[in-house]
Order: sequence, then structure tokens, then C-alpha cells
Amino acid sequence: MNQSPKIVTIFGGSGFVGRYVARRMAKAGWRVLIAVRRPNEAHFVRPYGVVGQVEPILANVRDDASVRVALAGSDAVVNCVSVLQESGKQTFEALNDAGAGRVAKIAAEEGIETFVHLSALGADLNSKSDSARTKAEGEQAVLSAFPNAMILRPSVIFGNEDQFFNRFADLTKLSPVLPIVGGNSLFQPVYVDDVAQAVCQGITNKDTGGIYELGGPDVDTLTAFIQKMLKVIRRRRLVINLPFIIGSIMGGFLGLIQFFTLGLFTNTILTRDQVKQLRKDNLVSDGSKSFTDLDITPTGVDPVIEEYLYQYRPYGQYSELTESAKNLKGAPSDNDF
Repeated sequence: MNQSPKIVTIFGGSGFVGRYVARRMAKAGWRVLIAVRRPNEAHFVRPYGVVGQVEPILANVRDDASVRVALAGSDAVVNCVSVLQESGKQTFEALNDAGAGRVAKIAAEEGIETFVHLSALGADLNSKSDSARTKAEGEQAVLSAFPNAMILRPSVIFGNEDQFFNRFADLTKLSPVLPIVGGNSLFQPVYVDDVAQAVCQGITNKDTGGIYELGGPDVDTLTAFIQKMLKVIRRRRLVINLPFIIGSIMGGFLGLIQFFTLGLFTNTILTRDQVKQLRKDNLVSDGSKSFTDLDITPTGVDPVIEEYLYQYRPYGQYSELTESAKNLKGAPSDNDF
């Protein structure tokens, strides 16, 4: 007799990290439920498995009833829901803290034994950043319901759909000057599929409980990573490191625009809370559990960003062909970067 596949419910499974987790779990033979607020916008996850294996379902981590329905019959739960900037009811308190606690509490009540929670490096109950503080509060709420839960704290995550390299690369289209805040702060970018692999280990291996800090093999300043990005996209831009006070003023001004436009404009550029986070290095702590404890070798930045940042080059996918043509004898010169 064929045994029914195990079920994992991934809250926020259509998001940046969640979709990679869904793909891996489907490949491992699990049935995957993608719990999202707008399942009609998450149909792209269906091809990750065979027909009916990966299904978007309605759930809102701010609502008890929908969370309970989404968890019915599940063997494992992954919470990938969080917010980087607040908008309307999608606040730090509602998602990072209360939302995580709600999912964990109801999952425990439903008798589910495995829980993996995606937090962030820098989560700290005493942080001046509301995002970092509520992340830490969310961790506490999860652990109160699941003492053996796996909690992952990744550094800034990069990959094809990221909001790190893609965001800065997109800004290069607007101006020959690229202003940044926290240019001297250290980062340890982590590849999205490495994070997904760690999540999957937490689902399938019951001995992986605890808090893990995840960082890639490359450690450098934000300015250095921006320069690396510029080299990949073949563009010359003047990178200016703004003082934190200027960044805070800019973030506050953009926040006011979002407020007075009633959400018609969403500040995805820079917030005051992000400026607070940029004041600190974003590195894995000495002695913390990490990729090493999961036998995962993290992927470096260089080989990955070459695969998806080409779209920002002056000639896009034809840049290498164009550059080769310039080397031909008598070919015209074009330095318009």
C-alpha cells in the first residue's frame, strides 16, 4: 500500500525564500501547502511539483481561524512571513511578533511537532530598530510554543529575486550618482537556496532545533558589495556614503510621503528603521550555530550575481557579444556606461 505523502505548510511560501523551500520540499516528495493572503497570485508555485502536489491556500497570520484551517492535517510548519517596511495593517508588531506567535501557538494546539521559523540576523530585544526588536519578540513567541523549533537568522539574502543587489542595480538607471547609507557597515550576504536548504533540514531532521545564524563566505562593507555589483552590470557610478543623520532625514521624508498618500506610494527605498539597522554590522556571531552545524557549504556572491544581474547591463543579455565585437580591429568605441 502506498503511504500518503507528508504535508508541510509554508506561511509566506510564495515569497523570496518560501518559494525555494517549496521547490525543495516538493522534490523531496512532500505535499506542500503555500499559505498566503492572495492565493490567486501564487499559482506560479504549482509547477514546482506534480499536479496537485503544491497548492496555494488562503491564510493570514493576523487571523486565528484562517491559520488554523491552513494547518489542519500538516506534519510540519515553516513561517517565512515578515515585513521590512510597514504599510497599512502590515506592521512589525502584527507580522514579525504577533503573527509568528499566532502560527506557532495554533500549530502546537493542532499537535504539529516540527516548526521552522525564519527570523533575521540582528534580531535583538534591546534593539532601537523596531524591525530587529519585533523579530526577537517573534522568536520568543515561537520558542514558548515550540521549545525545539529551528530558528534561522540569515544575513542579507541574495538571489535572483532579491531586494539587495537588484534594488541597487535598478537605482543605477536613474542617476550617475548612487547615494547609500551605512557604506562602511560589514555584511555577510547569504544565498537564498542555501537558506532554503537549511529550512528543509529543519523539517526533515528532528535534531536541528535551536537558533542558527546564517552568513555566506564573503564578508565586506556595503560599499564594496555595491562596487562589485557595478562591475558585474558594467556601469560606472559615483557611490556616495551619506551620513546616518542624512539617511534618517531621507527615510523620515519618504515615510511622510507614504503616510499622506494613504499608501498610494509605498516607501521601498529607505526607511528610518533601516537606517538604525545599518548602524551595526550584519555578521554571524562567534560561537553561534551556523551552516557548519548543518553540513552546508555556503555559496559565494560572485558566481551567483553574474547569473541574474546581466539584465541591468547597458546591452542586457547581449553585453558580452557587444564587448567582443568592440575588440575587433577597426570596431567603433563606445564608452557610454
